Amino acid sequence: MNVNEYQTLAMTTLNPELDKREVLINSVMGLCGEAGEAIDIVKKWMAQGHELDKEHLKKELGDIAWYLAEAATALDVSLEEVFQANIDKLKKRYPDGFDIQKSLVRLKGDI
Repeated sequence: MNVNEYQTLAMTTLNPELDKREVLINSVMGLCGEAGEAIDIVKKWMAQGHELDKEHLKKELGDIAWYLAEAATALDVSLEEVFQANIDKLKKRYPDGFDIQKSLVRLKGDI
């Protein structure tokens, strides 16, 4: 499956009663909530002596993917467009691969 197929399939479970504004708000809130659940799993592993629960983390990453697809849908863009824009930004920022100095000192307008 490619990312756009994922987006199409995932959005079959989108609440059809929400308007575009509500979908965007829901997606960003969902991203924050699911990211919090993911970091909680890692926190328990790093700081509380738990084994890393990879299966649980994988499920939370799937939920993050769903909300990312929802956000893209709310903006009328494909996940492929989102991913490509990110790669383009990274290539511009780090043309030769990651560089600590370029990470610390970014060019004006680099977000």
